Amino acid sequence: MDPGADPAALLAAIVESSDDAIVGKALDGRILSWNAAAERIFGWPADEIIGRNVRTLIPQDRLDEEDAIIARISRGERMPSFETLRQRKDGSLVSVAVTVSPVRDAEGRVVAASKIARDMSESISIKDQLALSEARFRLLADNMSQLAWIADSDGWIFWYNKRWFDYTGTTLEQMEGWGWKAVHHPDHVDAVVEKISSHFESGEDWEDTFPLRGADGEWRWFLSRAKPIRDENGALLYWFGTNTDVTEMRDAEEQIELLLQEVNHRSKNMLAVVQSLARRSDIDNSDFIDRLEQRIRGLAANQDVLVRRAWSRIPVREMVEAQLRSLGEARAQITSAGPEVKLSPGAAEALAMAFHEMGTNAVKYGALSVPEGRVAIGWSLEGDGRDARFRIAWTEEGGPPAIEPQRKGFGTRIIVDVPRVKLDAEIVTEYPPEGFRWALECAAPSIL
Repeated sequence: MDPGADPAALLAAIVESSDDAIVGKALDGRILSWNAAAERIFGWPADEIIGRNVRTLIPQDRLDEEDAIIARISRGERMPSFETLRQRKDGSLVSVAVTVSPVRDAEGRVVAASKIARDMSESISIKDQLALSEARFRLLADNMSQLAWIADSDGWIFWYNKRWFDYTGTTLEQMEGWGWKAVHHPDHVDAVVEKISSHFESGEDWEDTFPLRGADGEWRWFLSRAKPIRDENGALLYWFGTNTDVTEMRDAEEQIELLLQEVNHRSKNMLAVVQSLARRSDIDNSDFIDRLEQRIRGLAANQDVLVRRAWSRIPVREMVEAQLRSLGEARAQITSAGPEVKLSPGAAEALAMAFHEMGTNAVKYGALSVPEGRVAIGWSLEGDGRDARFRIAWTEEGGPPAIEPQRKGFGTRIIVDVPRVKLDAEIVTEYPPEGFRWALECAAPSIL
């Protein structure tokens, strides 16, 4: 029979072909009709479920829902759509959206109810996946080390991550659109706005470095980048931007630049010293090469200490030990004592050259040339502030009698003239029979 010729047959065909479960039930809950979609969704064949109470489909913890439905239907009210759980024949649960309407007889009395149930499992799954995806995005965005933001195609910022608000102490209402200008340094903001605006117009990747004010009022430098997000056709949809704190990196780069300048300066000075050593060493002496190499090694030992200390101040004891290390077994014949005093790099350099020269001379001619010889090194710092005085001495005994040289060679210049000029110091050298003595005294600021 052509269903179009019979309205009742047409209605029955529509009900049977519907993707939603359409169930007729009496006011006492008995199931009166059951379409194919109901069988698919709930697992009950029509011949097994018709005549049973609709509560067969309702989990025990949701039976009160049926009471509320029957109460409203009995009053002739329609039950608006709501999402709930229903139980399949195999006991599993299914998420459904339920709508219940009253069915009236010819006199308008409510005699039954029509229930439509839509399977929401796939919809719930998609919703759960979206919620999970959003949760993961939030987890990533709010815990990344950078400040992050998203703008529309015109550059209007509508989203920031938690890091941005934690750092700036602001709210979205304050920052959305172009409100971010409020946390930019007034000396930089105009240039930043001009540059980023040109990139918003051109659609090119953006990068800039500028300071941002924190919630504590302090300014920190940020390397900032933004990339355009486009659809499959290349149309610009959004901008995704990040701000990375590079304050420490900038400070380190400046420190490295200063250190490089210092190394360059000191390298030139060192070359000048080596040239001076070469020029002033007596080339006619048979040990010219040996003495020159020894003096250069002494300089190198002091440079090692300076490098380890990053060109900062050097303890006197560390400077002394660096120079005595090259004396081999004779080092055991030397004692040193004094308080913790730190020398400036220039002072350490001048004293290191003197101590290396005196050590070499002691090994060749003085107290360290015999096993019973001894050398005592002592230093002190007395007084306070600019009136403080620094003293350091080298005293030999137990070796061959000291003999004052007949002429001043380059060695004498190293132990007397260099520290005297560099440190504005008073130098005393003595040659008693007991052994060579050297003493230096200067104002503390000259060596500190």
